[in-house]
Amino acid sequence: MQAVLPELLTVEWPKGDPIAVRPVSARQFQFSVHSAQNWFEVEAAVQVDRDLLVKMQTLLDQIENSDSRFIAIGKDQYIALTRQLRRQLQGLSACGQAIRKGGALRIHPLAAIALEQWKDEVGRFEADAAFRDWVERFRAVESYQAPIPSTLAATLRPYQQDGFLWLARLAEWGAGGCLADDMGLGKTIEALALILHRAALGPTLVVAPTSVCANWVSETQRFAPTLRPIRFGIGDRGRRDRILETVGPFDLVICSYTLLQQEADAFGDVHFATIVLDEAQAIKNAATKRSSAAMDLVGDFRMICTGTPIENRLAELWNLFRFINPGLLGSEDRFRDRFVRPIEIDHDSHARATLKALVQPFILRRTKSQVLEDLPARTEVMRLVELTDEERALHESLRRRALERLEGVRDMDRGQAHIQVLAELMKLRRCCCNPRLVVPDCGLVGSKLEAFAELVEELLENQHKALVFSQFVDHLSLLREHLDARKIRYQYLDGQTPARTRQKRIDAFQNGDGDLFLISLKAGGLGLNLTAADYVIHMDPWWNPAVEDQASDRAHRIGQTRPVTVYRLVACETIEEKIVQLHHAKRDLADSLLEGTDTAGALTADDLLNLLRTR
Repeated sequence: MQAVLPELLTVEWPKGDPIAVRPVSARQFQFSVHSAQNWFEVEAAVQVDRDLLVKMQTLLDQIENSDSRFIAIGKDQYIALTRQLRRQLQGLSACGQAIRKGGALRIHPLAAIALEQWKDEVGRFEADAAFRDWVERFRAVESYQAPIPSTLAATLRPYQQDGFLWLARLAEWGAGGCLADDMGLGKTIEALALILHRAALGPTLVVAPTSVCANWVSETQRFAPTLRPIRFGIGDRGRRDRILETVGPFDLVICSYTLLQQEADAFGDVHFATIVLDEAQAIKNAATKRSSAAMDLVGDFRMICTGTPIENRLAELWNLFRFINPGLLGSEDRFRDRFVRPIEIDHDSHARATLKALVQPFILRRTKSQVLEDLPARTEVMRLVELTDEERALHESLRRRALERLEGVRDMDRGQAHIQVLAELMKLRRCCCNPRLVVPDCGLVGSKLEAFAELVEELLENQHKALVFSQFVDHLSLLREHLDARKIRYQYLDGQTPARTRQKRIDAFQNGDGDLFLISLKAGGLGLNLTAADYVIHMDPWWNPAVEDQASDRAHRIGQTRPVTVYRLVACETIEEKIVQLHHAKRDLADSLLEGTDTAGALTADDLLNLLRTR
């Protein structure tokens, strides 16, 4: 059998005249920049020699389709670019969109400042007054020093002062921003400082998950008493309409994502001075009505707060930027071709670096280790739980049955295949939590429940308090049965808990009522301050480690004075161990842009099937 080798090198060796290769430098380029509505257009060319002028778009087209620094400009004629010049041209191409008519390149204003690097390098650089004014405005913003609002009833930490100033400069420039600090560093107080700074310009809108809206009201009343927080959705429909008709300066409308989607038309008719999306990963999916409602909002300055700007795939980052700085990353198709495929599939480091350069000016991310030297240590412990013979047999029978049911899944529609595989995996994961979740009358106690009981007994003996997370509400019910039987005091919270009751239970726990706080992962991963606890127990691993980290940060945040220990209970030699292994790849997706490590794409149906095939 003959092996098929990939094409490594293409050699062109024409007969007759020799090949002419002419080196070019940046000094041979000519640039002309002029405004065009809300964009800048760049017309550029390189003067190869006295009689030959090659348009920029010709170079960019070939650079995009080839890795070579040699560009064909005619029969047997090439120009040679230095590697640095080629990288600069690639960066310019990534910032712009070709306009075929005339061969010009259209550049987003927020990326147009990159043209300045060419100004002193090229032979001729012409720009109209609009571009020169834009550059002057950017330079002025760089030195802009916004005063911290005198009515802010809090003392900002140095890094929070930096965050406020960064946001104020973006607002002054006319750009949106993504405040992506670690959970627990005080993004809300930084946002409130910025809102106060702009309050006299008009009303503010804050959109947040329902579970976080009450926190925004209380934080505003506490730290920004000159603002008037208005909880949208409290009261009758007529009151809702009046709120949007009468809002003005110093009014802060707080709305859930659900109500924003339901009242999208009404919100779209209001012009806000400032719009803040909290936990903005809620709009990561561009195809949802929630995302569409957010995009239709009208405001002078847009910012988002999220500890996880990328949870699974780069397309999420594109949609977040579509909200804060529309058009900067191009169309969804162009973003996919230019960045998603090269980064997630080809692991192209240059594409990653180019994207990072584009988004970095508009993302501010600080980690706890960078800015909070006084925050106590956080320790992560994975406690493997040995299953009984009966539990292992049940897990294995479910695994084999799942493989039988999924035979031929590749012939299904891609989305349907994904759903089918996840459904089978769900049964296995629930079995790992407690066999009674899949076979209610099996009579088995559950090894995880026993491990939980031992851990809780140890914690209570040493006067610790713990947050206990599970993604399955009925799993929490089994834990509650155990605690009730032993008269162990606890608080409880899931997605069905009313907002007012939720806050009462949070306050009660913080004030010492209860040794444990049982929380469903999705209901309690956001917007809670539970520093009374110094231990966190994750009863089952979630697909995305960022969600678990958010939940853990309910305890490990500003205000915590004791070291925090995070336990993850994982059933050994089961599907749960495989999920934990996938966590490492998931973390790398965000880190590739925010910290510079390698990346991995989202899970496919085949990836999920592989979890079933190996034990």
